Amino acid sequence: MTITVNLNADLGEGFGAYDIGDDDSMLGIVASANIACGFHAGDPLVMTRTVRNAVAKGVSLGAHPSYPDLQGFGRRPLRMSAAEVEAMVAYQIGALMGIAATAGGSVTHVKAHGALNNMAAVDEGLALAIGRAIKGVDPNLIYLATAGSEMARAGRTLGLPTAEEVFADRAYDDNGNLVPRGQPGAMVHDPDVAAANVLRMLEEGVILSVTGTRIPCTVHSVCVHGDEPSAVAMAGNLRRTLEAKGVRIVPLPDLRDRF
Repeated sequence: MTITVNLNADLGEGFGAYDIGDDDSMLGIVASANIACGFHAGDPLVMTRTVRNAVAKGVSLGAHPSYPDLQGFGRRPLRMSAAEVEAMVAYQIGALMGIAATAGGSVTHVKAHGALNNMAAVDEGLALAIGRAIKGVDPNLIYLATAGSEMARAGRTLGLPTAEEVFADRAYDDNGNLVPRGQPGAMVHDPDVAAANVLRMLEEGVILSVTGTRIPCTVHSVCVHGDEPSAVAMAGNLRRTLEAKGVRIVPLPDLRDRF
């Protein structure tokens, strides 16, 4: 049976005169883009350029909301109430929807960024707050959630189309969570190792933790972080490796019948 999966990247993460990552090259490789909405990166012009390029290349659009933390790139935990998180996420989704409309595109999924994503992966209340924001804006939006996380459970509880994602360039602990970036070995820098890890996830349905523990997983989407220096090489090698194995790469909305 042919395996079909989505390949996504976090993009549009420059700000003002500053660029982060090679978005143009990444948009030629991935099938879906998670676009920063101004709280950890991105601004109206960066968002517009990224959306227009994605639409031109047939890449589906996703909002990538974050805690309000430009200086920390959204990777520092913040203490916010559920009501604040819900409003903050809805605000960012709406911003990208407005930009997308001007470019003839539409937002079809939402994926939390950085500390917001990592905290919601293990915090049911936070995961539900994100989900309520998504559902309140548009119940047809796909909740793109870390595989096996509280976000995946929250999305299903709320009746949202929920896609589960794994990471090509990150290591996992024995609980199926991402190893924190500050710890040794948190990032996978070798493109061949990353591709082998993803193939295992797709073919065997398991994540292999840093200690060798095999953790069952469901995979609808695979993420490569666009801000890493090795992102283009990593994503390009991954796509070539997967397609050589007969795997089909499609935009996330094309997988709706599997959620």
